[in-house]
Amino acid sequence: MWRYEPPLRDIRFVIDEVLAAPADWARLPACAELDADTAAQVIGEAGRFAAEVLAPINGPADLEGCRWRDGAVTTPAGYAEAWRGFVDAGWPALACDAELGGQGLPQLVNAAVYEMLTAANHAWTMYPGLLHGAYECLKAHGSAALRERWLPGIVSGETLATMCLTEPQAGSDLGQVRTRAVPQPDGSLRITGGKIFISGGEHDLTDNIVHLVLCRLPDAPAGSRGLSLALVPKLLDDGSRNALRCDGIEKKMGIKGSATCVMSFEGATGWLIGEPGRGLNAMFLMMNAARLLVGLQGLGHLEMAAQNARCYAHERLQSRAPGSDSPAGDPIALHPSMRRVLNRLQALVEGQRVLAYATAHWLDLAGHDADPAARRRAQDRADLLTPVVKAMLTRNGFAGASEALQVWGGYGYIHEYGIEQTLRDSRIALIYEGTNEIQALDLVQRKILGDEGRRLGELLDELAGEAVAPASAPEELQAFAGALAAAIGDFRSAIGALADAARTDPTHAQAVAGEVLDAFGLVLLGWAWARSARIALAAAERPGADRAWLARKRATAAYGRDWLLPELATPLRLIRARGLLLPSAAQA
Repeated sequence: MWRYEPPLRDIRFVIDEVLAAPADWARLPACAELDADTAAQVIGEAGRFAAEVLAPINGPADLEGCRWRDGAVTTPAGYAEAWRGFVDAGWPALACDAELGGQGLPQLVNAAVYEMLTAANHAWTMYPGLLHGAYECLKAHGSAALRERWLPGIVSGETLATMCLTEPQAGSDLGQVRTRAVPQPDGSLRITGGKIFISGGEHDLTDNIVHLVLCRLPDAPAGSRGLSLALVPKLLDDGSRNALRCDGIEKKMGIKGSATCVMSFEGATGWLIGEPGRGLNAMFLMMNAARLLVGLQGLGHLEMAAQNARCYAHERLQSRAPGSDSPAGDPIALHPSMRRVLNRLQALVEGQRVLAYATAHWLDLAGHDADPAARRRAQDRADLLTPVVKAMLTRNGFAGASEALQVWGGYGYIHEYGIEQTLRDSRIALIYEGTNEIQALDLVQRKILGDEGRRLGELLDELAGEAVAPASAPEELQAFAGALAAAIGDFRSAIGALADAARTDPTHAQAVAGEVLDAFGLVLLGWAWARSARIALAAAERPGADRAWLARKRATAAYGRDWLLPELATPLRLIRARGLLLPSAAQA
């Protein structure tokens, strides 16, 4: 009843055609041996694993959940076996450096894989979800001894990892972290404190778990500048249990197969990662990788909701569609109200996939391009898009699942139909790895106003290249170019007004940060739809092209342009407005 069909053709269209990534791989030494067909084969195998192994255990695991007893956690049936198959196939090492035991494939390929894993089974994918971030953090900031000891297990997947930040009094404000780290004569640390909301803090998938723990050394200054980062394993090298414990797991709204743990560190042995007092700098490598992954979770949920809603809408017969004389009624997919829901979901899926994959591809270019200036530009692009991808894709994943549930009517409220679980599972992604409100503040304060709009202006200039169509171009492309040019111009104007307002009213930029992110996201989607339509139109001219499939691509993009891009007007109006907040006294 609830199924997952990996969107392999759509994924390849974005990677090969829209982003033209294989041409970039060919000139990057780290990726030069990878071609489009090999990448497609890898992604196809991941899709098979997602559909055949992970999807079938998703619903049952939601009902079973995790079980905690005396500090130990048992994951739902099938989870451990799926993890062993994942490890044996080499999937954890996909985007890790070959010299460290990885396969050295691009972040873009890894992004496509994790979109499908999350779509099929979000809760299970939480366990490997932090592996690559932990790998990047340890590779960049760990000592030679720590890298030698722990990276091989992380790369292979024999050891899983956690990110231990949050404490009861320290959620988004990490400056309030109280966990203590006391240096020992042998160079280790003794870690004491408690952490909450730790995904995969305890489980039965791997023998050992590496915890990356934010902590505070003696005499460290107050606030975030005093935080350090420590590596704290569950098991020590002699096989003994470290002085840490899972005190329980949370009963949650969704992702019930993921163990969300309360952790106690009771003088546990750990080792410093990076420099004292520079823990957040080291942790940001892990957090930024996680934020892209969370955006892909939103995309995966939206894809799953869209394709199942489409299948059900074509099977469910109810009433006659306009102009029909069918005595048995018509599929609800033919009714205009349902068509709007399905069209909206599909336009968002296809546009957002371009944005998420573009972010991953820019990360590849930032890490491997031979030209330093090109690396800087690519990193600037990725930095700008990361908060948008995290916030917009997760919000639309949840909102889209809610809209899709409406297609089933009352059946959508029943567990066996699947969509209610997707709605519940998708909600957490708006909260963790930095709430969506924090993503908006980061975008406005650090990424836009922080450099007086330099990076944003350069990116908008690049996007504007898609907003140009000669008079001889087909009318279809001229419509896309005109709509995108207008959107970019209106957004530039609103950001100028925002910058002016920020000079006299520092609260205004924070008040409308969400609207700035919404507006920027719509402009980026406008670009994605315009580019996808242009590429699809050109591809239709090739011999043997599947013109019907490409025409559907163009029609979906046109729907986004005509029905969704006009929503830009609302956030732009609010960005330009002033005095939107109630006086603080009114909140009492």
